[in-house]
Order: sequence, then structure tokens, then C-alpha cells
Amino acid sequence: MDTSLALVLVLAPFIGFLLNVFFGKALGKTVSGIIGTLSVVVSFVVTLVFFMQISQTNKPITISLFDWIQISNFKVDFGFLLDQLSLLWLLFVTGIGSLIHLYSISYMHDDEKMHTFFAYLNLFVFFMITLVVGSNLLVMFIGWEGVGLCSYLLIGFWYKNQEYNDAAKKAFIMNRIGDLGLLIGIFILGAVFSTLDFATLKTALATSTTVNPTWIMMAALALFIGACGKSAQIPLYTWLPDAMAGPTPVSALIHAATMVTAGIFMVTRLNFLFDLTPFVQNIIAIVGAVTALVAATIGLVQNDIKKVLAYSTVSQLGLMFLALGLGAYEVAVFHVITHAFFKACLFLGSGSVIHALHGEQDMRKMGGLKKAMPITFWTMLISSLAIAGVFPFAGFWSKDEILMVAFEHNKVLWVIGSVASIMTAFYMFRLMYLTFFKEFRGTEDQKHHLHESPGLITFPLIVLGFLAAVGGLINFPGSTWLHHYLAPLFSKTTEEHGFGTLEYGLMGIALIGAFIGIGMAYTKYIKQNNVPEEDDQITGFAKVLYHKYYVDEFYEILFVKPINALARFFRDYIETALSGFIFGLGKVTVALGSQGRKLQNGNTGLYLFAFVLGVIAMISYLFLAQ
Repeated sequence: MDTSLALVLVLAPFIGFLLNVFFGKALGKTVSGIIGTLSVVVSFVVTLVFFMQISQTNKPITISLFDWIQISNFKVDFGFLLDQLSLLWLLFVTGIGSLIHLYSISYMHDDEKMHTFFAYLNLFVFFMITLVVGSNLLVMFIGWEGVGLCSYLLIGFWYKNQEYNDAAKKAFIMNRIGDLGLLIGIFILGAVFSTLDFATLKTALATSTTVNPTWIMMAALALFIGACGKSAQIPLYTWLPDAMAGPTPVSALIHAATMVTAGIFMVTRLNFLFDLTPFVQNIIAIVGAVTALVAATIGLVQNDIKKVLAYSTVSQLGLMFLALGLGAYEVAVFHVITHAFFKACLFLGSGSVIHALHGEQDMRKMGGLKKAMPITFWTMLISSLAIAGVFPFAGFWSKDEILMVAFEHNKVLWVIGSVASIMTAFYMFRLMYLTFFKEFRGTEDQKHHLHESPGLITFPLIVLGFLAAVGGLINFPGSTWLHHYLAPLFSKTTEEHGFGTLEYGLMGIALIGAFIGIGMAYTKYIKQNNVPEEDDQITGFAKVLYHKYYVDEFYEILFVKPINALARFFRDYIETALSGFIFGLGKVTVALGSQGRKLQNGNTGLYLFAFVLGVIAMISYLFLAQ
């Protein structure tokens, strides 16, 4: 029974993908949208069934479908692992994924290739489910590579725009760099322990006394490089803001529920490995904190509404890695969940705004949308309060937990995380004030057509806005359900935080920081009625921030141009020389064949003459040999 249900859970989105690929165009846009949405809803319902079962038994469900690879003593099964971590992840992957699919029915209805879009969305969810439920690193790697492929397809979905194609290629290539690290880590673990199964690896690491610790450290570091690629950490983060090229539902799916959380999931799944490598954990914490701060500073001056949200995602992922590096895995998971709620709502809300403004994404050309779009406004306001860390919204509790852990372990990292959080509050309310307050700054035609989005767009916003408001209650201090739920997965867990003097003090500091950020944004964009300058008028350090510290330009000079030059050298010289040599061999062969063909002319006399010469030659040889 468990095996059948697990197959339904995994394969339902894949069946939706096949139906839309082969029959979607004939069935029509509405039907293809319904098929795509229902296939993910089916997976969500099955996830709920397994979640209730695991909550009651506290026993993981392991399913082995078949023997996959067996070489000597190395054996890998194709199987699934359904435990507390995988089911928690599946809940928001399939739950939020369902809402995004529902939203897309209306958002993408005018697109001529809507059925293809839903096929790609379904395939994306299928691979993410595969990544999460894999019982070993190789099955997880299938899903890992699959979401990379789907991100390429979806980011470049509007392929007639070359910039969007470039963004898709950038995401694909940068993720391949990280994936090489992941593969090296997998190879090391497979070579050292002769297994890639998570449960077996955990036992082997706990009992082995002969393994060189250097190999374990190298494996952990290589795996973290893989996580940096998928979850957009320094230095492999620049693909994520460019991923805004895809339709807005894609941005919500990638940034909130699926691809960018893969790195967090992998590190959390292998917590027993990273706990043995304090050096690598310190690197993870530092990279996370620096990423959170750098991305937050860039977000301060971006004017594209989706780019602001993209850099906020990079920053929030940095905070999650900060928690992972400090060994607070369940705290990182807590922020993954709350972030999925408010970030999905923010992206879908931005899509609602863009939909109403017929594709406009520049906040300098918005304003005054509060009255025209009340549902979009209130849901985005709740989510902005949540990501800013304002009490009592979801982000307050999860971000506060991360900062508390950082304060206990490393005061410098706590300061960096706190500053990044203040900046988050500023740029999120800068977004809200520029988009929804004061007078409308767009065209008269846009103003005339301003309206709230249809129900299929606003319903997901309402659900996600509600979750962004109350989602923090799953790990409310003093009643930490999430902490206890995940405890069986970790060899050591962080101390539960109740309500003490220190906790109240840190919560107060975090809340004051959030209000400082909000207040600064209010002063600048409401009281002073400031509107950001045009691109060519931005000067000073703001210009450096607006151009994202020129990291893309640096990568262009350091990597892209030399590789292109090397490719041109091989094309123009090496390949030309080799092709000349290869074609020369061909010409010699053809010439020899042409001469040989002259002897095969059908002349019987010539054949008899050659026959006689041959016989004479044989007789002469035999005579001389005697």
C-alpha cells in the first residue's frame, strides 16, 4: 500500500507533464491548466496521508523499488525515504506548488504555449519531489539535475527574447559548476563507504574509526559547493536574480518552494556528515552571513520589483545557511517554511501588479495601487511585515531564532545577520511604498485599466498571506512543535528557546531593527516623496550597488571572455588544422579509389591478361624457391 501511494505521489506530476506534452494543445488552455494543477494537488493529498501516518508512528517509511547498481561491494537501490524531513518539504513543495499552478491558469491564459508552460511546471515539481524523497544520493541527484533542467526551460520560456535565453543559459551553466562539486562529494563518499544510502551512511559515519577525517571534510566541502550553486550563495549566486526572466509563477516556484531550497535540504539531510566537520560548518556560516549582507545591500537600490524580491531571496537563503553552519538545522528548516509562505505570496503579488500594469516591472512607474488592488496590497503588506521580522508574523519567529542562535555562537555573525535584517525591512517597505502609495506614476492608459486581479490570482494570495501571518506558530517558543517533530533526525539539536530575559532582549532588538528599517523607508519615500533616479543619474556608491558590485562584469572579464577567446582559438586554428588533415586523408583515399576504379572497367581481355601475369608470378616464385 505504501509503495503504491508513494508512486502516486511521485508520478502524478509526471503524468500531468506527459498529458500536457502530447495532448495539451488539443485539449485547450483551460483543460491543460486544470490537468497540470490537479496532478500536483494529488501529490499534495498523498503527502498529507503520509504526513499523518508519520506523525502518529514517528517511524520513517523506506521503499526499495529495485536494485539499481551493484559492482563488487558497492550497491545502490532505487528507493524512496519518507520521513519527517522529506514529508515536511513535500508539504510546501506540493502545497505551494498547487497554488502556483492554480494562479498560472489565469496568469498565463493569454500565452499561446500555455500547455507547454504547465508541462514544464509539472516536470519541475516531479523532479523536486524525486530530489526530496530519494533514499540515497544518486536518486537525489536525479531530481537535483532535473530541477536544473526545468529551471533552464522555464527561465527561457519566452525564448524569442535573447536576454531571457541568456539568463536561462547562465542559470544552467552556473548550476553545473556547483553540481561538479556535488558529484565530487558523492564520489568521495561512495569510494570511502561503498554506499550512498542515507541511513547506511549515517551508521557508517557513526561507527567507523578507520576513515581518514580529511576525506570526510573534503566530501562535506564539495557537497557544500553543490549547495552554493542550487541555493545561490557566494560566489555562485548571480544566476538567481537573472532568473526573473521567466514568467512570474516560475519565479515564485523557484524562489519559494523548490529549486533554491534544494541546497538547504541536502545539507540538512546529511547533517550527520556536516556535524563531523566543524571547519566546513564555519565556512558555511560565514558564507551564509556574508551572502545575506551583500544581497541585502544590492536589494536597497533595485527598481525592478522582481529584482528586489530576487535579492531578498538570496539574502534570506544566506540566513538559512548561517543557521546550518551553526548546527541549528531545525531553525534553518523553520525559516525555509516561513520563507516559502511569504516569498511565494510576494512573488505572486508582484505578478498581480505586473499583470494589472500590462507587463510593467519598474517601481518608479507604479504608485497609488492600494485602492485599485486591495487584495494584492493587503496580502503583500502582511508578507512584507513577515519578511521584515515584525511581530507576530511568521518571519519574526523564524528569523529571530536564527539571530538567537548566532548570538549564542558568534557575536560578529549575529551583527551581520541583524544588519542584513534591518536592510530587508527597508527595501521591502521601499517596494511597498513605491508600488502602492502616493500617486500613480504610470501612463494614462495604464491608469485607466487599473483593476484587481481575477479570483484565480487573488485566491492563492489570500491563502499564502494567511500562512505568512500565522505560519510562525509551528515553532512558537515554549510550544515548539517543529523542534520536536524533527528531533529524531538529528544527533544533536539546538537548545529550545523559551521566554527569558535574554530572549526578550534579543527579540526586542530585532523588532526595533525592523521598525528602524521601515521608518527609514517611510521617511524617504512617503514623507519626502522621493522617487529613485533614472539609471543614468545614479552616482556614487549607490551606482556600485545598482550594478551589483560589478560582479557580473568581473566574471565576464575573468571567466567568460578568456573561455570565449580559447574557444575561438580552437575554432579558427586547431579545428581548422585538424579538419584540413582529416579532409586531406579523405582526399587521398578518394584519389586511390579513383585509380583503383580504372582497373575495374569490365574489359575481359584486361582481366585475362592480369590473370596470366598472376599465374606466371606464382610459378616463378615457386621455381625460384626450389
